[in-house]
Amino acid sequence: MENTSSIVLREVLMSDLPIFFDQQLDPEANWMAAFTRKDPADRDAFLAHWTKILEDETTTNQTILFNGSVAGSVSSYVDEDEHLEVTYWIGKPYWGKGIATCALSAFLEHSKVRPLYARAAKDNIGSLRVLEKCGFTRIGEDSGFSEARGEEVEEFLLRLD
Repeated sequence: MENTSSIVLREVLMSDLPIFFDQQLDPEANWMAAFTRKDPADRDAFLAHWTKILEDETTTNQTILFNGSVAGSVSSYVDEDEHLEVTYWIGKPYWGKGIATCALSAFLEHSKVRPLYARAAKDNIGSLRVLEKCGFTRIGEDSGFSEARGEEVEEFLLRLD
C-alpha cells in the first residue's frame, strides 16, 4: 500500500477530462466497472457526458490527485430512484494502492448526506472492498446489461447510513 497521505480531492477541471478519457479506455477497467458506455472510444460522447454532469448542480464531482497526478474521480449524483449515489473511477496504474479507499473516505467526510447509495458488479471484489471499508453495507441485488461485457451482469446495491 502506498502512502495515501499525498491524496488530494479538488474540483474537476476541464484539463482533467482528457486524462479521465484515457483512463476509461482500458479494457480491463471497463470490464471491472461493467456499466460503462457502449463505445468508450467515442471522445465526443465522453466530453458531452462530462460537460452535462459538470453543469448539473445536483452532482458533486471531484478529481483525485495522487502525488500531484490525476488518479481518477469521485462523484455523487441523484439516481433514477431519487437516491444520492456515489461513483468513482481510478486509473489502472493506481489500483491496489489504497487510493480509492482514501479518496472515497475524504469525499464522504465532505458529503454528509445520508443515506448515500452505491452499486458494484458482484465480481468487482476491489470496488466492493473499498465501499465496505468506507462503511457501506450490502442492501440488495440488481442486474443490468453491461455494455463492457456484452451481457447481463449482477450487482450489489449498497448503502451508507
